[in-house]
Amino acid sequence: MEKDLNSVYGEFLKNLSIRELNEMQLAFIEKAASEQNLMLLAPTGSGKTISFLLPLIDKINPETTGVQALIVAPSRELSLQIESVLRAMKTNYKVSCCYGGHDFKVEQNSLSEAPAVIIGTPGRLADHIFRNSFDAKTIKVVVLDEFDKSLQLGFQEQLEIIFKALTGRQQHYLTSATRLDVWPSFLPFSKPDTLNYLKDEADSKLTLKLLHTSSTDKVETLMRLVASFNQEACLVFCNHRDAVDRISALFDQHNFAHGTLHGALEQIDREKNLIKFRGGAHNVLIATDLASRGLDIPEIKHVVHYQLPPQQEAFTHRNGRTARMQAEGQAYLVLANDETLPPYIDKAVEEIKVSHKLTLPPPPLYVCLYISAGKKDKISKGDIVGLLTKKGQLQSDEIGLITTLDFSSYVSVKRDSVKKLLANIKDEKLKKVKAKIEVAN
Repeated sequence: MEKDLNSVYGEFLKNLSIRELNEMQLAFIEKAASEQNLMLLAPTGSGKTISFLLPLIDKINPETTGVQALIVAPSRELSLQIESVLRAMKTNYKVSCCYGGHDFKVEQNSLSEAPAVIIGTPGRLADHIFRNSFDAKTIKVVVLDEFDKSLQLGFQEQLEIIFKALTGRQQHYLTSATRLDVWPSFLPFSKPDTLNYLKDEADSKLTLKLLHTSSTDKVETLMRLVASFNQEACLVFCNHRDAVDRISALFDQHNFAHGTLHGALEQIDREKNLIKFRGGAHNVLIATDLASRGLDIPEIKHVVHYQLPPQQEAFTHRNGRTARMQAEGQAYLVLANDETLPPYIDKAVEEIKVSHKLTLPPPPLYVCLYISAGKKDKISKGDIVGLLTKKGQLQSDEIGLITTLDFSSYVSVKRDSVKKLLANIKDEKLKKVKAKIEVAN
């Protein structure tokens, strides 16, 4: 079976630069071939998106008009990530992505000629249904990605609006990083067939370490800890936005490269900070729990809890960013002397100390460049590589992650090569488009 499925989806896997499907993906795809409803329980980073996208594509009839598949995700970032994966597969089906902070009329125009697949957040999708932007009666497959998170964020009312517009006869795929004890009444089914790939905490290769500090020195202690990682990828978690901003301000004072992520940031800034982090232009991301799940963030070696969440579930999701998929990782608890460990943490956790002297690590290996042209300008990743190698005289190993958005693109370039590159491509056109190319701010 494994060999057959890898062959069946060979072209898609090649487009995604994936050699073969993992055990979880194979099992889900096999079960999804039926008409039953499925729940996939698996940790973040295990490949759930590929698991549901491949069987979803199989359910689409190219001879049929109308929306045939709906994917509901709890955040804009996750919606955009799913869209990116689906487009990278090169299915030739029209896809529309709907989320807050995006021009509503642009979305309505995209939906006026019904796409085969709609991806979106609960609130925006409910708004489109209220305004009759698309006919939900033609939908055959509904995916509720990170469903537990949607419920946790209070999207029950919006999800109920969505499900009232559906026929109730569609197949459902649900994914979750935690088990559901109670099933919402708006679902036209209860307790779907479940594939459980949540690993036992006993099997985790995560190591917990505790760092004590005074309250007045807590931010400085955190910075010295992060500096000691010597530019190895690190996520710093806070419970509140103001803590993220306070830490960021201190890092700025010391010219310590980093990014931030929380709900009050403009959407473009959230996207840009994630792009820099993925591409190695920032090796430190200071964030609220918005970064704890569902986002396409690479394997993180260090997770630091500047503030500990009140619930163990949130703590588990944060730690899921490291020590996943058989890898090892470290999680650090920064605890002020007037703070206590929550009951879900073993009091016997190993204690560590850090140097009282701040030694900044070298700057990140990559610099992120901004390009003022994207997918809507018919610009592809291949076009960008062509410009950078032919006109810019870069070698392929000097180019890192390339991300194309609708009207802009970003590319990671090795720091030592940036000055030479920008001089070489000054006044050059990108696929006949006069695009601004500069270091991303």
